[in-house]
Amino acid sequence: MAALSAKVIQNAFLAQDGPRTRHNPRYTCDFCALNTRSMHSVQGCRLSLADTSAKWLNTTSTAWISFGKQGNISCNATQGASDVLSIDKVDFLKLQNGSDIRGVAIAGVEGEPVNLTELVAEAIAAAFAAWLLNKKKADGLRRLRISVGHDSRISAHKLQNAITHGITAAGHDVLQFGLASTPAMFNSTLTKDAINHCPADGGIMITASHLPYNRNGFKFFTSDGGLNKTDIKDILERASRVYEESAHCGKQEQTGVVTHVDYMSIYASDLVQAVLKSAGNKEKPLEGLHIVVDAGNGAGGFFVDKVLKPLGAVTDGSQFLEPDGLFPNHIPNPEDKAAMEAITQAVLNNKADLGIIFDTDVDRSAAVDSSGRELNRNRLIALMSAIVLEEHPGTTVVTDSVTSDGLTAFIEKKLGGKHHRFKRGYKNVIDEAIRLNSTGEESHLAMETSGHGALKENHWLDDGAYMMVKLLNKLAGARTLNPNIGSKVLTDLVEGLEEAAVTVEIRLKIDQNHADLKGGSFRDYGESILKHLESVISKDPNLNKAPKNHEGVRVSGYGGWFLLRLSLHDPVLPLNIEAQSKNDAMKLGLAVLAAASEFSALDTTALNKFLQQ
Repeated sequence: MAALSAKVIQNAFLAQDGPRTRHNPRYTCDFCALNTRSMHSVQGCRLSLADTSAKWLNTTSTAWISFGKQGNISCNATQGASDVLSIDKVDFLKLQNGSDIRGVAIAGVEGEPVNLTELVAEAIAAAFAAWLLNKKKADGLRRLRISVGHDSRISAHKLQNAITHGITAAGHDVLQFGLASTPAMFNSTLTKDAINHCPADGGIMITASHLPYNRNGFKFFTSDGGLNKTDIKDILERASRVYEESAHCGKQEQTGVVTHVDYMSIYASDLVQAVLKSAGNKEKPLEGLHIVVDAGNGAGGFFVDKVLKPLGAVTDGSQFLEPDGLFPNHIPNPEDKAAMEAITQAVLNNKADLGIIFDTDVDRSAAVDSSGRELNRNRLIALMSAIVLEEHPGTTVVTDSVTSDGLTAFIEKKLGGKHHRFKRGYKNVIDEAIRLNSTGEESHLAMETSGHGALKENHWLDDGAYMMVKLLNKLAGARTLNPNIGSKVLTDLVEGLEEAAVTVEIRLKIDQNHADLKGGSFRDYGESILKHLESVISKDPNLNKAPKNHEGVRVSGYGGWFLLRLSLHDPVLPLNIEAQSKNDAMKLGLAVLAAASEFSALDTTALNKFLQQ
C-alpha cells in the first residue's frame, strides 16, 4: 500500500472509533493520536509512514492479553496468518537497572540504539499489571487502577501513551498525572481521596533520573513502596513473553478507562500541611524568608508555587523551573559540580537565605545556606541526622558505603547516634534500615551521599521534596521564636563535622574483551582484584582494613581512608579517597595502584593521572 500521511491514518482511527466527548476527563482509552510509532494496523491494513523505518507495529489494536487467575498472561484474540507482526528482538533483562528499568528511548546518540520502544513499554506495562494481580492475589476479574506520571524528558509523552495503552488493553484503568515526581507516584498508592480515584493499586513513574536526554525508564510502586530487583526481573520476564505473544495476536478491544488527575496539587498540599504543623499552625510561617529553587528543568518546579509561596516565602531568583527534557542549563543532579555552582550563585546573587536544588524526578535534593555553603553529600546527611536524632535520640542512621569517617564521628560522638555504613544503591540503604528495625534496632533515617534520603515517618520513601520540608520545618519552628533567624539555624546543626581537605572518586574500568579475563565475567575479575588488594593491605603496617564493612575494601591510613568497590551494574571499580592533604591522598592511591598493577585488564589511567597531578 502506498505510504500515507500521519493525518490520514489519524482520521482513519477517528472514523473507526467514532467521536468522543471532549469535555469529560474520564474516557475509554483509544490513543488515536499518532506519536512516533513506525507502522500501524487499521482494519487489517498495514500503513507505512514515509519517514520511519520498516517495522510492523500496532497502535490501538494491540491484542495483549487476557489475565487469568493469579495474573497469568494469555493471548486469546482471534488470529490468523495475516495478523502476525514482524517485531524486533529485544533482550528485556538488559533493561534492568537494579530496582529500576532504564533504556534508550530517543535515537541520535552514536553507539546507543533505541531499546525502550513504545511496544516494549506497552509489554512492560501489561506485565506490571499481571504482576500486580499476582501480588494482590486477585483473579482475572479484578480491575486494577494504576497511576502513571512522568518527568520532563522529551520521550515522556510517547512512553506515557504506550504505558497507558498496555494497561488499558489489559482491561485495567489508568490515572494519568502528567508531569509528576517519583515520590508523588508512591504517595498516590496511599492517598485516600475517592474524588480523585485514589488510592491507586500501583504506580509507574517514567524517568531516568539525571541521565542524558535520550534515556528514559520506569520506577514501580505499590502501597508497600518501591519494587525490588527480584520484582523487576519477574516483570521483565513476563514482558518478554507478552512482547513475543503480541506478534501473533489479532485485534482486541481496549476496555480500560483513563482519568486525568492533578495529583501534584494533592501531594504539594500535604507538604505544606507538614510545615504548618511544625510551626504550630501559624499562617505563612516562612514569611520574609527568601528561598530560591533550582529545578534543573526537571519536574521540581512545582515546589515554588505550590509549597514555598503558600507558606509565605519569597522565591525571587528561582531558576530553571520550566520543564525542558534537553536540560539546557545543567544536569539536574545534586551531585553535579555545575549544578551546585548554579544554585550557589543564585543564592549569592539574590542574597537569599536558602537555596534548594532537585534532581530530575525530585527523589533527590540538596541545599545551600546564605553564605553559599553547600549542604549536600556528607554535610546533608549530617544535617538530616542532627534533625532526626533530636526527634529520636540514639537512633541508627544507615548510609551508603562512601560516607566519610568524619560523618561517623559526628553521628556517634556529637549526636549520640549510631552510624551503620552499608552498600551503595538507595534501595539497598533503605532495605537495610527496614531490616534493622525488624531485628529490634531502631532506625529512622536512611541516606545516600547522592542525595537520596528516606525517613521511617514517610513510609521509607526517598523523597527529595520531603527532605527539604524537614529543613523548612526546622526553619519554621525556629522563626516562631525568632522571626529574624535564617539558614544559620541549619548551618549550626552541622558545626563540628570533620571534613577532608581532599575528596576524590576515580573510576577504574575493566576491559571485558581483555584476554586476562579468560572468558570469565567482569564481576569475577573485579572480585579477584579486591581479594588481592585485601592480601596486600594486610602486609602494610601503615594501613588498616575496616573491621566492619559491607561493600568492597575500605582501608584507613595516613590520616585518611579509601574504598575500592565493584560497581553495581558496570565493569568499573570506583575508588573513593579522602585525606587531609594531597600528599596523604597520593599515598593511599599508590597503595591501590601497587595491588592493581598486576591485573592487566584493569585500566588505571585515571588513577595514574591523579597521582601525577
